[in-house]
Amino acid sequence: MSPPGRSGWRGVDAVVLDTDGVITDSAKVHAAAWKTAFDACLRANPPDDPAARRPFDIRDDYLRHVDGRSRQDGAAAFLASRGLRLPLGSGGDAPGTDTVGAVAAYKEELFTARLREQGIQPYPGTVRLLKLLRARSVPLAAVSASRHARELLTRAGVLPSFDALVDGVEAARLRLPGKPEPALFLEAARRLGVPADRAAVVEDALAGVEAGRRGGFALVIGVDRTAGPGTGAALLERGADLVVRDVAELLPDGPDPTTPTRP
Repeated sequence: MSPPGRSGWRGVDAVVLDTDGVITDSAKVHAAAWKTAFDACLRANPPDDPAARRPFDIRDDYLRHVDGRSRQDGAAAFLASRGLRLPLGSGGDAPGTDTVGAVAAYKEELFTARLREQGIQPYPGTVRLLKLLRARSVPLAAVSASRHARELLTRAGVLPSFDALVDGVEAARLRLPGKPEPALFLEAARRLGVPADRAAVVEDALAGVEAGRRGGFALVIGVDRTAGPGTGAALLERGADLVVRDVAELLPDGPDPTTPTRP
């Protein structure tokens, strides 16, 4: 495709974008729901180490353990980081704090309620890039570990922009492993009919950036909306070729993105 103002786009024929935090402003809703669920779990099951009883950090803990992962995997990763070994339970557990599945279900209940109450919006910069790429007939796919991705994209009014969607529903149906494994992205590229080494991945999650690198994609773009110290560097360490604060930076009239060499 003709690169939108960035020489790094050369050799890229299709683009695969993560949903939460890249396309839609929904990552903060996920993070808030996780905080309520995890803090309740920590109160009900206080870790032996007093330092591990601190509340869930809506930025660092979310990015490190939860962002980009399935609910069950994210819940398990965070609880393990605090030394909690709750029974795994299952995806059918009622919302609560006594199993990993129950904590994940509690988060799901909270997220669904907040989504219905607050709605969701796409990021304006991402909408601008999607319009440009659609005008240039670039194949586009959306990827998400969430089962809500189709609803999120529909509510945000951007679902018609995509030629393919690989979400949590499809991942479960096809038994695809979650990020940082690259299966979701590779399935999206397959549906677009473009090999991974001719496609770009746009991701805000550490696990997602690592998945894009493992999948052999031509270009992995990290999106750091946190404005916090170290997040951009962490994205580069996990495999991002470049990091931007907003997807609009990839447009022809956007400022140059951060492009330090990957470690």
